[in-house]
Amino acid sequence: MAEFTGRDLHLVKKALSIALLAIERRPGPFQSASDQSDMKALLDDLIENDTELAHYARAARIAVTGEPD
Repeated sequence: MAEFTGRDLHLVKKALSIALLAIERRPGPFQSASDQSDMKALLDDLIENDTELAHYARAARIAVTGEPD
């Protein structure tokens, strides 16, 4: 598996957070449960604590909805 550090790691975390939110917002047959599950597991491995998770969840909401909360 590739190892990411610094800005590359930040971008991977942010991209996974955005992708997860986008999948969650897409109901029905286009919501890939296996992709969602794998992405959540990968993000859980990369995120260090709940504060960091909240930061990336907020960044994802801003990117997907244009609203911070």
